[in-house]
Amino acid sequence: MTKKAQLNQKIAFTALRLGAVLVALLVVIILLQIIINGYSVLSLEFLTEMPKNRMTEGGIYPAILGTIYLIIGSMGVALPLGIMAAIYLNEYAQPGKTKWTIEMAIINLAGTPSVVFGLFGLAMFVKYLGYGASLLASALTLALMALPIIIRASQEALITVPEEYRYASLALGVTKWQTIRQVVLPAAIPGMITGAILAVGRVAGETAPILLTGAAYFLPRLPDSVYSQFMALPYHLYVIATAGTNIAQTRPIQYGTALVLLAIVLSVNMIAVIIRRHYRRKLKN
Repeated sequence: MTKKAQLNQKIAFTALRLGAVLVALLVVIILLQIIINGYSVLSLEFLTEMPKNRMTEGGIYPAILGTIYLIIGSMGVALPLGIMAAIYLNEYAQPGKTKWTIEMAIINLAGTPSVVFGLFGLAMFVKYLGYGASLLASALTLALMALPIIIRASQEALITVPEEYRYASLALGVTKWQTIRQVVLPAAIPGMITGAILAVGRVAGETAPILLTGAAYFLPRLPDSVYSQFMALPYHLYVIATAGTNIAQTRPIQYGTALVLLAIVLSVNMIAVIIRRHYRRKLKN
């Protein structure tokens, strides 16, 4: 390697390191800002009590539970549908106009603004199907948002599985579906879980879709069914930070709510990371 090439390599590596450090620094600054300003309001009462006095007092328990319900409901729909769609596109669909059309639709769906999903959920689930402003309508709308992320990540995970795995299994007389279920899917699960992590992050932080399909700002009770309205942390945070009463008075509550939302997302992501590591170790062994 010439001296000029070595110099260019050092410059490139330095630039990449600086970029990585800058990103990490920005994340740390944001987290510190939220933790410093929100830690003071965290207490058992804040996490377990109902809101009071138009959300200037009390806790955020209904919003925490509503957010968890949304994550479970939306991912319960989006994960199986996304994985099945990815299996079809990667393992069964033949190259042609049909496959190209489906993949273009998925790409366009991934780039669709969240407010458009909200309007679609309002028209389809709230009005047409008659679910009303409810937890079910919001969860299904968020599932549609998460679907393209899961499909694309699952496709990439399936593509990374070596073709030799498939050929070896089929050569033993195993059917194609058994090959996919017992050989391909176990090898692709770590990558699929990565897609699920990204989808959870988007689902948990969206405001526009749930605003139009079922979320309430102040609702000091828990939803008694999937057809009930509910509170959720992202919408609750949006209102108290922009349009609520006594915005200055509720500033610590805003940061505390943001901190709890981050904690929920990180907790779900950590569980997914642990599952992913388990499957990676299993594949290595």
